[in-house]
Amino acid sequence: MKALIYESIGELSKKLCASEISSEELTRAFVDQIEKLDDSIGAYLHFDPVLAIERAIAIDLKRQKKQILSPISGIPMAIKDNICTSDMPTTCASKMLEGYMSPFDAHVVKKLRANDAIILGKLNMDEFAMGASTETSYFKKTRNPVDMGRVPGGSSGGPAAAVAAFEAAYTLGSDTGGSIRQPAAFCGVSGLKPTYGTISRSGLIAFASSLDQIGPIAKNVEDLAFVYTALAGHDPMDSTSSERMVENKDALIGENIEKLRVALPMNYLREGIQKEVKDAVLEAAKTFESIGVTVEPVEIENMEYALPAYYLLSSAEASSNLAKFDGIQYGYRHSGFDSIGSLYNQSRGFGFGTEVKRRILLGTYALSSGYYDAYYLNALRARQMVKETFDKLFESFDVILTPVAPTTAYKFGEHSKNPVEMYLGDIYTVPVNIAGLPALSTNCGFDDDEMPIGMQLIGKAFSEKVILSLGLAFEKEFAKKEVVL
Repeated sequence: MKALIYESIGELSKKLCASEISSEELTRAFVDQIEKLDDSIGAYLHFDPVLAIERAIAIDLKRQKKQILSPISGIPMAIKDNICTSDMPTTCASKMLEGYMSPFDAHVVKKLRANDAIILGKLNMDEFAMGASTETSYFKKTRNPVDMGRVPGGSSGGPAAAVAAFEAAYTLGSDTGGSIRQPAAFCGVSGLKPTYGTISRSGLIAFASSLDQIGPIAKNVEDLAFVYTALAGHDPMDSTSSERMVENKDALIGENIEKLRVALPMNYLREGIQKEVKDAVLEAAKTFESIGVTVEPVEIENMEYALPAYYLLSSAEASSNLAKFDGIQYGYRHSGFDSIGSLYNQSRGFGFGTEVKRRILLGTYALSSGYYDAYYLNALRARQMVKETFDKLFESFDVILTPVAPTTAYKFGEHSKNPVEMYLGDIYTVPVNIAGLPALSTNCGFDDDEMPIGMQLIGKAFSEKVILSLGLAFEKEFAKKEVVL
């Protein structure tokens, strides 16, 4: 019999509803896996097995009383450590917030609790979500479960690694420029960056408010649909929250895919891309054609402006959002100061890591007098140009197929000394955040070292149904090929 930790949300939900297993039994299985593996993986920053098991027992009692429960009820999961929880620390993997306890739950955490999800703990990440490898965490290094000598991606490296190592049935991450999709691709699991505004950001400690989006990471596409439908919906506490109704899980993955038109940007596949990644995406295009989807090669203009615009805009917003962490309002306070200026300098200088300080400096510079027009305003114009390019392309196509990253997971230290090399790894993902679109990452192959390769499906705003349905159809066909091989 397949071990419980390896099963999907759908399989586990059926077994729980049929009383074939209990939530306590399931939770103990995940707790055992974490206790056995996580000293090596390093996915968890905070782990509370006692609270999780107590919660599982309470949910089992609800089930015995025939109370109506959600499909995700009683299933253990974990949360990235920049999403506020009132009963566990929220540190953003930073010395600045070491030991911080939020007085409230984020909106998504309230929805998880309302759905009787079991929260195992909080997961490691790049400090304040700034990074692409989880190497900037103040507390520890998270390793890729596929190859422990390689990074899990970032900034949601902990959430992706936890799913890949079967230390949680699913996790929540945040995506500012690819931080759900890239680690999902590196670890061989699935991730969804929803349309901006479909899942509330209330209680997410902001990196760049106009780009950040909470989303799920899970074993497969259907599991993403389960979690997305549980969490999406309007939140009056978030002024950017959409008021659109969210379909149920079955409707969400029930789109007829045969008439869909998929664009394949050939300019994404020419330079700076690992050969195995290119070949896997081209093979994915053939798979789509084999199941009746039309795939056409295209050239996407103006995408070369997306990456510099993203780093200017995100850094400018980070400069503003992180200003409150000054040792007085919030955060670490250094003891060696003799004036108010010294307090600010010492607290922020010692409280923030190198990458966070780099981006604050870049953002402050871009917003400063004399440079605002030259940098920040031009970045806003580039953002509009990118959005208009997508709008034009979606007049003829339903979905865009691209790689998630130009390479598979790289070894520790390979890019961390050169931030520009690290930033270039976001070239395929940041345009999605710039335009506020939904995008799905799922596995489409492996390189010569057996490292996972991720493909990305980008949809029109609020077209989660289309990309999830298409991703699920691909996943089923890809699984057949794996069995044949």
